[in-house]
Amino acid sequence: MSAAPETTPAHAPASKPNDKPANVAANMTANMTVNAPSSEAAAAGQPAGSTALTGLIDTSGLEAALHAFADARDWHRHHTPKNLAMALSVEVAELVEIFQWHTEAEAKAVMQTSEARHVEQELADIAMYLVRLASVLGVDLNRAVHEKLVMNAEKYPVPPA
Repeated sequence: MSAAPETTPAHAPASKPNDKPANVAANMTANMTVNAPSSEAAAAGQPAGSTALTGLIDTSGLEAALHAFADARDWHRHHTPKNLAMALSVEVAELVEIFQWHTEAEAKAVMQTSEARHVEQELADIAMYLVRLASVLGVDLNRAVHEKLVMNAEKYPVPPA
């Protein structure tokens, strides 16, 4: 496999001026200080420069609901990391299947079709399995996302204008 260019990750298309998701992500991390943590971030065990990103993901309510759902059905013994990771991959595959064989234009327009509800359901399944897996493994998703955004900001700095 050939290496991707140093400035753009292989999975990220080059952003365009009107490409909102790329611009939002770039704006979030563009001005992050990654050399020294603030005292608040350090006290909270957060990575350097993460104070601007505090509270990105609060999964506590969903975590509690999923735990209660599993409790009521005595499913905890089935919710092992292996089983949850496999279930997560199945749900991702079900989402991919919706887009399979569509052109780029058709894929972009899928939310204006009868498949919109199906996409929402698969995304919900993915989110629930991801949160449940993180919970079972003891992973704080908010902290993990903060750390990964900081790493990405360091690895892929905003190019000079």
